[in-house]
Parts: sequence; structure tokens; C-alpha cells
Amino acid sequence: MQTASAAPMPIPGHIDPVPVPRALKPRADGRIDLLGLSKLDLRMALETSQLEPKQAKLRAKQLWHWIYNRGVTDFSLMTDISKTMQPWLAQRFVISRPEVIEAQVSTDGTRKWLLRSDDGQDYEMVFIPDADRGTLCVSSQVGCTLNCRFCHTGTMRLVRNLEPGEIVGQVMLARDALGEWPSQPDGRMLTNIVMMGMGEPLYNFDNVRDALRIVMDGDGLALSKRRITLSTSGVVPMMERAGEEIGVNLAVSLHAVTKEVRDEIVPLNRKFGIEELLQACADYPGANNARRITFEYVMLKDKNDSDDDARELVRLIKQYKLPAKVNLIPFNPWPGAPYECSTPERIRAFQEIVFGAGISAPARTPRGRDIDAACGQLKTAAEKKSRAELDRLAEEKQAALG
Repeated sequence: MQTASAAPMPIPGHIDPVPVPRALKPRADGRIDLLGLSKLDLRMALETSQLEPKQAKLRAKQLWHWIYNRGVTDFSLMTDISKTMQPWLAQRFVISRPEVIEAQVSTDGTRKWLLRSDDGQDYEMVFIPDADRGTLCVSSQVGCTLNCRFCHTGTMRLVRNLEPGEIVGQVMLARDALGEWPSQPDGRMLTNIVMMGMGEPLYNFDNVRDALRIVMDGDGLALSKRRITLSTSGVVPMMERAGEEIGVNLAVSLHAVTKEVRDEIVPLNRKFGIEELLQACADYPGANNARRITFEYVMLKDKNDSDDDARELVRLIKQYKLPAKVNLIPFNPWPGAPYECSTPERIRAFQEIVFGAGISAPARTPRGRDIDAACGQLKTAAEKKSRAELDRLAEEKQAALG
């Protein structure tokens, strides 16, 4: 007689379908910062504070609207939340902004902010106004780990990744400064975001993804993914995930077309070479002629700016069939920099070869140079000023606010 197969019995019992929210770390004062939490985490934060689920769901929706649509940081101003609930919230939660240590405005209208986190780390963000758009350049890390030789930010050591709230906080602060609340899609100055500030976004993938999902959420900041660009130096293993899980425009810091030169100026090239990088660009989800990949190319005198370099750049773009445009960036000098900027004539000659092959190659006008806010210049002003002087500035600002 054949024995019955010993198939495992299904395990009885309830299977909880609720996704697990991330553990929330209270601030030094014991309160939870709501800025940067996903909708689920916001609701769970309320439930963990003993609000019953139905109530938590309603309050989370209201709070989300006040935080991201209205820019409100004070619970007592949230008019559809009861007077008794407002102090209950204020006791347990906070809606923060990064602390502004210094704000500078360039002669061309570019603004740069030096920000400080709760744990005393300094980082920067930059706003670049144009006639038809306003672009916020957002940092993803304190410092940078890549050591690109032409970049002043790259001379800093990496201190830590920025949290989602610290990344979203930069957008909120810019909206505050520009007076752009309540949030609306039309007529605003802040129209575009580039993840091109301090740090390599793809080395802080989860936090950058979670922050940008909040920025793109239609119920709040509602910035279209077509108006957001993530810039990478070529962290190849994360590029496909960035396309699938974030879906924003991709910019790649190419800067050279030969292994020897790129190894020197973008050391990450020794890990992920040009061919591997360009193949990852060809495979990037969503890239097409309407959503081209941008190649950033800093113009360095006698290093990467020859006619041969331009022709090789064209050959590579054609070989990998890339829907691409090339941003030619005049090198922004800084004290001790090992390079000089290509001459305007050389940039023009390089540009004409790329244009001649049918590839868009605008030369970027340097912005904010006088306040060290131009491309590659971000290196926290804190390193140039003594901590005592910065603390004094912060105290004076506090006193002025009363």
C-alpha cells in the first residue's frame, strides 16, 4: 500500500498584512520629528502614541496637508485639528526645519544656505533663479566620499548620510524663503530640483528615494518627476534601481572619455569603468528622446578638452545609442585646485564638434561664483570660519528673532 505524502500542514493563525514602518528615533527632547516620514510612518507614529487607528488615519491625512501643502510648522495654526488635540501633538511631535547658520545672495541672484543638523553637522543648498525656472540644488550627504579631483566638495571627508527629513527639509526651507505656501503647481519660483549638492545620492539611496517620493507626492509638494534630476558619478549597481524606484531624470558626471583621464579626475571610474557606466545609461528605465540622459562634462584645460576628446565623446554616445545631451561646465576654480578652466575658444570648438553630430551641448553659464555656490564649489563655509564665529552668528540671528 502506498503511503500518503508527508506534505507540510499549513500553519494556522492570522497573517498580519500591515507593512512594517521604520523605527522612529526621537530627538534629544524626546519628540518625534514628522518631517520626512512617509504617509504610513506618519500614521504609525500617531498610533504608537496611543491614538486609535481610525483617528490616527484621519489625523495623519490632516497633518500631511498642513506640513507639505501649507508649510505650517506650528500645530496651533492647524485650524481643522481640535484645540485639545493641538497641545497633545505639540507635546509628542515636532515639524522641523534645518537650522540656517548663514544665507548668502550672489550678484546674479543665486542664493546659498549653510545649514546645520541637530547633531551639529553642516551642509549646504543652493537656489538658482532663471527667467523661466528656479532650480534648487539639494545635498544628500554631509561631505562626500568620491574625491573627484576637480571638485572642491570632494576634498571634504564624508561625515554621514542625510536623513529623508534633512533632504526634504531643504526643499521646505527654500519654499519658506521664497514665500511659496500654500503649495501650488503654477506660478512658483521653485520649479526644479537637482540632486547635485554635496554628496553622491546613490550612496544614500534609500533616504534619497524616500525623500523624493515625498517631494513628488501629489497631495503635498507635488513636484513632477520630470522636473527632478538625480546626478551620479556612476554608481552603476544602483542606477537601474534609481530608474525603477524613483523614476526621475538622470544626470551622469562623465567628465572624461578615456580610462586614464577619468581614473584620475573621477576615481570611482577605477571601480565602474566608462563602458560599464554607459551600458547602465543605455539600460536606464524610462530614458528616451523626450527624457534624455544628461552627461555633465567639466572643461579642464589641456586635460579633457581636445578635438579628439570631443570626437570620442560623440563616438561613445552613438555606440551605446544613448538619448543624450551634454552639459559643458566651465571649471570653477578654488584655492589649491590642480586644474585650470579651458579657454572660451576651446570650449566653443569642443561644443561645435558635439553639436555638429546632432547632440545638444549647451555650455553652462557659471552661477554664484562670488559666493562659492557654483558647480563643484560647495564645501561648507564652516570650514572657512571658526566654529566660535559661526556660533556667534547663530546667536545674533536668534537674538534678532527675539
